[in-house]
Amino acid sequence: MTFTMYSTPWCGYCHRLRGQLDREGIAYEVVDIEQQPDAALIVEQVNNGNQTVPTLVYADGSAHTNPSLTQVKDKLAALA
Repeated sequence: MTFTMYSTPWCGYCHRLRGQLDREGIAYEVVDIEQQPDAALIVEQVNNGNQTVPTLVYADGSAHTNPSLTQVKDKLAALA
């Protein structure tokens, strides 16, 4: 996987981005921060104490909060 998406089941932005990524055939891992408290801490660290989702953390350690599909694709291209 090139990135992990931290999400919640009720997040509309998460569902939208996941649908876009799936249509593009982009592989990723999803972690539900409500089910994994340690994951919620990662999200808080990236977002100044806030549990803002979707938060994507890439293989290089960088992160995006609520990115567009274009931002994700651009980041993946830069990592390739």
